Amino acid sequence: MVITVDIGNTNITFGGFDGDELVFVSRISTRQPMTEDEFAARIIESLSLHGIDREKATGTIVASVVPPLNNALKKAILFIFKKEPIFVGPGIKSGIGIQCDMPSSVGADLIAASVAAHFIYGSPSLIIDIGTATKMTVVNKKGAFIGTSIIPGVMMGLNALSDGTAQLPKISLEVPDSVIAKNTSDCMRSGVLFGNASMIDGMIDRINEEFGEELNVYATGGMAGTIIPLCKHSIVLDEYLVLKGLNILYRKNS
Repeated sequence: MVITVDIGNTNITFGGFDGDELVFVSRISTRQPMTEDEFAARIIESLSLHGIDREKATGTIVASVVPPLNNALKKAILFIFKKEPIFVGPGIKSGIGIQCDMPSSVGADLIAASVAAHFIYGSPSLIIDIGTATKMTVVNKKGAFIGTSIIPGVMMGLNALSDGTAQLPKISLEVPDSVIAKNTSDCMRSGVLFGNASMIDGMIDRINEEFGEELNVYATGGMAGTIIPLCKHSIVLDEYLVLKGLNILYRKNS
């Protein structure tokens, strides 16, 4: 079994693959700083919760956008699985090109998602990752990463509404019955949910126009399941696109 780890700004997501089959997914919070021992305890707890025997793990691969956590997590993984993890970064064999000003600055999660889109669905494509930030990445017909647009995330916008105003409350994000809402909470939900969906639709139009053709669109990330059904474009939802890309990258580099 290959253990894939996606270290994001909000959550650390673990996935276990038996070949191409995703056997389990588990998440822990990124917000709380942890030592290597605390990381190890949480990982072992997650494996136990899902009935996974750690002795069956053949290797581990990590995509991280939170560098301060890398060393502690690396030590925890080495302690648990007795093997150093592969970290996605400069020099890794990806099977795709990176066509941008500073290839070394491209986020590991964006590389993993691009690899998954190219090798699972085919290229060219537009990949939307709706997490702490919303990232819209274009992969050309040869499978090369050619650029990304980064937008403030759904929860970032919602928190800014509550924290930056005197009378707007903290709310949960259920889809309201109407865009033209009639109470404060639903007014905020309408703006955040339908507003983000409309932004994504508008960005898809602009990206297609600049690219010169209609791209197949794939969406992933923690908020994708909430926002994508509200969009007007045809978008394939694949919640675990980054983990699947990591599994492909492991096989290319192990």
